[in-house]
Amino acid sequence: MKTKKNILALIVLVAVFACMFLSACGTKANTKSYVQQLNYAESTEKIDNPDQGFYRPIYVRVTENGASYNANIINAATQLYHLRIDISAFSAAVNGDTDKPLTPVALDGLNDLLSFLKNQDKNAVVRFAYDPSYGGAKDKEPSLQNILRHIEQVCPILNGYESTITAIEAGLIGPWGEMHSSAIANAQNISPIIDKFLDSATNVPVLVRTPKMIYDYLGITPNDAENHTIGANETAYRLGLYNDGYLGSDSDLGTYTNRARDIEFLSRQTNHLPYGGEVVIPDSPLHNIETCLHEMNKINLSYLNIEWNNNVIDKWKNSYYTRDCGTDSLYYGKTAFDYIQNHMGYRFVLKNSTFKYSNKLDELNIELMLQNVGFGNLNKKKNAQLIITGESGDVVFSKLVGTFAGDTKLEYSTQLNLESGKYDVYLRLCGEFISETPLYSVRFANDGLWNSDLRANKIGSIKYSEK
Repeated sequence: MKTKKNILALIVLVAVFACMFLSACGTKANTKSYVQQLNYAESTEKIDNPDQGFYRPIYVRVTENGASYNANIINAATQLYHLRIDISAFSAAVNGDTDKPLTPVALDGLNDLLSFLKNQDKNAVVRFAYDPSYGGAKDKEPSLQNILRHIEQVCPILNGYESTITAIEAGLIGPWGEMHSSAIANAQNISPIIDKFLDSATNVPVLVRTPKMIYDYLGITPNDAENHTIGANETAYRLGLYNDGYLGSDSDLGTYTNRARDIEFLSRQTNHLPYGGEVVIPDSPLHNIETCLHEMNKINLSYLNIEWNNNVIDKWKNSYYTRDCGTDSLYYGKTAFDYIQNHMGYRFVLKNSTFKYSNKLDELNIELMLQNVGFGNLNKKKNAQLIITGESGDVVFSKLVGTFAGDTKLEYSTQLNLESGKYDVYLRLCGEFISETPLYSVRFANDGLWNSDLRANKIGSIKYSEK
């Protein structure tokens, strides 16, 4: 009797496992792949994505009574701004009295400016200088001790705007904060300034004016730089370069001591940091469109001043991308300006979108293929959020599903519980939120995929019937 019971129990157990196996097989069999019918062609439209492109400069005067600037410069036409912050009022060489710490009201003014930019969904490159009115004066700095104290004062504010600030250009020394000409423009003073910024501005890129300043800080010679790589765990991994002599001469007006060697070194840093500045000297052949594009790719060009040099900008607007420039046939006949404008920084094109789900639609698996056609890379991780809208356009589902770091193959998965109907699926890649409003969202360079209300890219559609 006991033996019969054991046999019966074994039969039941086998039957249960068989049902489970068949059920699993049935679910797997019902899971299908659906390549989404979307426009996968690259667009040539200008896209104002965060942290890149042609910037507009804003002069900011900071005194004991606060910060003043022309807010009308900040508008819908421009995403990136260059804050040229004049703190000369706190230097004895300018005020005729004594070196002073920044006042609480002055710091509040800086915070209010960055808050205004953030609320407008705008980005900024930040540079401080002791050059009155940014007029080109040298030897106006306070003592090194006071410079370092000013850095300590501003960095807690800057740290509160990591998504807003594209980079800190160390500045502080010399005319226009370009770190030359003044008597203190040497490694003895510049290296401590770099160190203080890197230590105090914990997650923001810090840029200096020449590669030699980086070499001096690292304690290496220019000849050592060729084979020197800064590891991701080193503080100097966030140390890069801004170039206000860009394409002006073989040395970029003294920026480089050996162009090929210095760019080779810098390209390993600009692979994960912004790089930009100002083009100069209208008669330089280096900014001919047939010449400059290879190096722009290698150096991962992120941003340039739209206002300087205007002769170079006009030159680009009146010359054209041709077969002599490269194989990007989409841009044949387009201006050099359009090509450079559209390729500064990252530019992601959706090349394929595949959804996998069963008839039950209880789980959605998404595979995306992207192509980055820009000169540079995405240097800040974004929050990845799936959004599903119903036939009326209302959001019926929203979920954070991970992060986006600029990878070209993406996989996301989520559980679903939807009623019968047709739905559109969007991917939002944003920096942060104010309440529920997304900021600093990345738009793909495909026509017809961007939803400006959602600040998200359409990646496909699903249809679900409970029958």
